[in-house]
Amino acid sequence: MKFSEDTGNATNRITGYGKDWIRVNQETLTNSFILGANTLMTEWRPTRMEDLTVDDLQALFALQSEVIIIGSGAVQTLPTAAIWKALVQNGIGFEIMSTDAACRTYNVLLSEARRVAAAFFL
Repeated sequence: MKFSEDTGNATNRITGYGKDWIRVNQETLTNSFILGANTLMTEWRPTRMEDLTVDDLQALFALQSEVIIIGSGAVQTLPTAAIWKALVQNGIGFEIMSTDAACRTYNVLLSEARRVAAAFFL
């Protein structure tokens, strides 16, 4: 049996990650960022999950994805009530998980041709 990578139409795939970095395609990132199939925003204000505000979510919502993933850092960190409420009220499915789990989940959803957006805290 022969296996081959399904690259689909997406241009942004996570190709590696470690304790304090994520590689998107060939670019290694060490600060918080937002990622979509064809969008990479490397200048995103919050540096930790605890710094996330409702206003910061607007960049994620603008990607009009069907699911949002938030990689909260080395361990899963739940957001404030205001963030939780904004995510629920937006009407898009979302998951909050550790950043390494978010990397894996992002790639799986992308390979399924899902419209996924993700925010990563390193």
